[in-house]
Amino acid sequence: MNFLGNIIWLIFGGLLAALGYFIGGVVLCITIIGAPWGFQCFKLVPLVLWPFGKKVVSDSSNTGCLSTIANVIWIFSGGLMTAITHFFMGLLLSITIIGLPWGRQHFKLLEISLMPFGKKVIS
Repeated sequence: MNFLGNIIWLIFGGLLAALGYFIGGVVLCITIIGAPWGFQCFKLVPLVLWPFGKKVVSDSSNTGCLSTIANVIWIFSGGLMTAITHFFMGLLLSITIIGLPWGRQHFKLLEISLMPFGKKVIS
């Protein structure tokens, strides 16, 4: 079932969204200062490309306040807009019973797209 959900996701916008995260990661990695945020975009690409069957969990590594500061910078430099987009797409897809699985995936992406530092994706 996950395979079929991922194929439908890929055809109807997942590939385009993953391409957007990839291009964003490349642009951010052009400068050394933007590289940590670019690496977070690259972390999101496989999840956005193939979201069914994966979970987002908090990372147990102790980074202290650095991940909090990086998340605040992420929120103000585009993360909030990305999270709002995933929220409204999740609501829109959740209107019908057929769209619920894809709406759930947008809500999963909302969590990691709002604050990606300190989170990891597991299969």
